[in-house]
Amino acid sequence: MNSIDDYLLSQTRRQFFGHGALRMGSVSLALLAAQRASAQETASGARVHPPLPGFPHFAPKAKSIIYLHMNGGPSQLDTWDYKPHLSAHFDKDLPDSIRLGQRITTMTSGQARLPVAPSLFKFARYGQAGTWASELLNHTAQHIDDIALVRSVHTNAINHDPACTFVTTGNEVPGKPSLGSWLAYGLGSESNNLPAFVVLTPRWTSKQAAQALFSRMWSSGFLPSKYTGVALRSVGDPVLYIDNPDGVSTRHRRAMLDTLAELNQHTFERFGDPETQTRIAQYEMAFRMQSSVPELIDLSGETQATLDMYGPEVSKPGTFAASALLARRMVERGVRAVQILHRGWDQHGSLPSEIRHQCYDTDQPCAALLQDLKQRGLLQDTLVVWGGEFGRTVYSQGSLTATNYGRDHHPRCFSMWMAGGGIKGGMVYGETDDFSYNVIDKPCHVNDLNATLLHCLGIDHERFSYRFQGLEQRLTGVEPQHVLQEILA
Repeated sequence: MNSIDDYLLSQTRRQFFGHGALRMGSVSLALLAAQRASAQETASGARVHPPLPGFPHFAPKAKSIIYLHMNGGPSQLDTWDYKPHLSAHFDKDLPDSIRLGQRITTMTSGQARLPVAPSLFKFARYGQAGTWASELLNHTAQHIDDIALVRSVHTNAINHDPACTFVTTGNEVPGKPSLGSWLAYGLGSESNNLPAFVVLTPRWTSKQAAQALFSRMWSSGFLPSKYTGVALRSVGDPVLYIDNPDGVSTRHRRAMLDTLAELNQHTFERFGDPETQTRIAQYEMAFRMQSSVPELIDLSGETQATLDMYGPEVSKPGTFAASALLARRMVERGVRAVQILHRGWDQHGSLPSEIRHQCYDTDQPCAALLQDLKQRGLLQDTLVVWGGEFGRTVYSQGSLTATNYGRDHHPRCFSMWMAGGGIKGGMVYGETDDFSYNVIDKPCHVNDLNATLLHCLGIDHERFSYRFQGLEQRLTGVEPQHVLQEILA
């Protein structure tokens, strides 16, 4: 499907014959049949967010996805990629045989040395498989038997903006649809009262400056704009201007929207622009959200045991803990894709102290999310993903001491994990060298990961495209990518 196809499918009979008298009658009949089918579905009140015809391609293991993006690039060396032999290399230069002449950022290229900085944190084995994990992630590691840990992820970009754009849209070039938008477009949503794709941007505890978040990370790009993620605000009203103005009742609001919909429908019948239908749908969704959003964010019905599971910050709006609980409530209500973007992981200096803050924000809530989904029978239908846009270097940026170090950007290898629908838990995929600098077994490109996520949701990534600028655009790009079959349940 593409914007031209959408335009053709949405034309009226009068427009079709008026603008293209020489077109074949058989095509006309097909378009009119599609219009009648669409009108019947709308009249029946079936689904506000229907899937594309023929989707999913095959029976999915997951119905929804919760993507936990740690913006800034978490250090794999201090979290998931245990390198016990590095202690013998403390403050020694990174061997040329490991660096292999690979590019490094301008933030460390001027350093006289690249001194190796072993992690200060203790690691232990968890689960039946005995997977190594850092003390920083003790809560999440308790659920390692539900997790597939991928230690061999690599990406193309070495700086934040292109790397974040890449991991969320499959391409470094801005303007491409995000993963959540692709899913909203292809699979729709089971919820009629909430958007198909919702984004949360919680605050963070680290005092270091954080990288900016850009709306392109949840944008629909060249897809129709109705598939853009709806960002719920962490402070104040979750959605601006969703409440009726003073003096305007729900009845008056409904009458105004009905009249506005008629005017927009006249415009659509005249010009056939699919974005006009998007406008109608967005006004209608905003009206539905006037009741669904307050109910969504009202945690008074949650048990004290559930709130305690997420930790002491859960009752504070805008925290990662509150966002994680809201994510569970959203997939429970049929939302297709939820993305939580937690900032502050860009630790070029004072990493040991700053990463503690970040893990305090996220570790217990991540574990609680997995446990909460599992005990409600939702984990088997929900795919949970955790990771950043790239990893960190084994060498220290700036001064290195026995108690302090920083780490620069490193795209060559980093760790991510997945759990839930379609994923085999309790396993590790891929391996890095002794310095966590290069992948030595089972490399996983970011778009291999995206292909795997789509597969879990019943989509063949090679058959999921949208024509734009003369190309069949895909989330996974034009180069060959593969599904990580070994981690599939």
